[in-house]
Amino acid sequence: MNDLDPPASPSASFDALRTAEGRALLDEVRGTEPAQELAVATRLRREHPVGLVSAALGQARLRQRAVAKFGAADAAEMFFTPNGVEQSTRASVAAYRAARFKELGVRSVADLCCGIGGDAIALARAGIRVLAVDRDPLTAAVARANAEALGLDGLIEVREADVTEVDTAGYDAVFVDPGRRGGRGRIFDPEAYSPPLSWAVRAALKAPLAALKIAPGIPHEAVPAEAGAEWISDAGDVKEAVLWFGTGEAGSVRATLLPGPRTLLGLGLPDPAVRPVGRFLYEPDGAVIRAHLVAEVAAELDGGGLVDETIAYVTADSVTATPYATAYEITDRLPFGVKKLKALLRQREVGILTVKKRGSAVEPEELRRKVKPQGPHSATVFLTRVQGAPTMLLGHPVTALDASDLP
Repeated sequence: MNDLDPPASPSASFDALRTAEGRALLDEVRGTEPAQELAVATRLRREHPVGLVSAALGQARLRQRAVAKFGAADAAEMFFTPNGVEQSTRASVAAYRAARFKELGVRSVADLCCGIGGDAIALARAGIRVLAVDRDPLTAAVARANAEALGLDGLIEVREADVTEVDTAGYDAVFVDPGRRGGRGRIFDPEAYSPPLSWAVRAALKAPLAALKIAPGIPHEAVPAEAGAEWISDAGDVKEAVLWFGTGEAGSVRATLLPGPRTLLGLGLPDPAVRPVGRFLYEPDGAVIRAHLVAEVAAELDGGGLVDETIAYVTADSVTATPYATAYEITDRLPFGVKKLKALLRQREVGILTVKKRGSAVEPEELRRKVKPQGPHSATVFLTRVQGAPTMLLGHPVTALDASDLP
């Protein structure tokens, strides 16, 4: 091959990576830094086909990106596509869901729209037999290669097929992860998923037990009455929502926080009352907010209430340990104004400023540039509304050690 040869198809390039020469190249380019790529490519092209060198370097980049989701050990052995890295489930989330399937007595799962196999891998590691289905030939090939690379091909059967034509009758459960990206980016209409959410729900209702992975921004009114809804966050970042069918929890709502897991169940509480800002402010985890369970967090606190009826910040006069919200001790409250904040920060010698906002149009980076924080101390400023008025609340996080010292 030379530089004038037409580029190989993605499938052909992937097949080439799995040859002895391709695997040797992958080992050689492992850990290549972006600044080194040109020199490495130039050297390797003297002895290997141009297309294969490019494919190996591209795969090395994808493996580096995948470390955040799959961990260094697995990412170093697996294969990826750009969409696969972007859309696959984080390993910690997939492992949690697989554990829940196992607790429910599931021994076999039809994983529809399996992508590169992240969920199938977690299910197999939980001892569950998996049929992994994807209609894209390259994606199915990558999922098959990943099962083999991790020694799980005895539990994972990968099938290239249209999921709407697959018979799942022989499986204990169905898991569906519809495609939520199109040519223009993320898809927000559940009926524009591939396949549509309505099809996935019908497939779920035919199975003894099922779970559908959906975007965390789904409106609560779009959740089918037959499903229990769960919002999941990992290290504070909301990752997904899951609709569970056949668990005996139809209509339930829960927020699950990883690591842990810690799960907050909805009790159907009314919205908390609005009250004056107390000594402490609580910022609920994103999964709690998405699940509309702020009232359940407020109920755990002594006199907990909202700072504003439209804002998901909870306030109280005393500190209470809760895994579902981060507590801050509030030292100052002032009407919104850049000059006022700048003067206060200068007085407090704050050089490290964390800006959080809810209900404010101000961009954190813009505010940080304007106030020019300087000094040895740190603080957090909340840009929000308090009983309808634009307000700034200054404070700092309460650690477990801090809490033990507070009166």
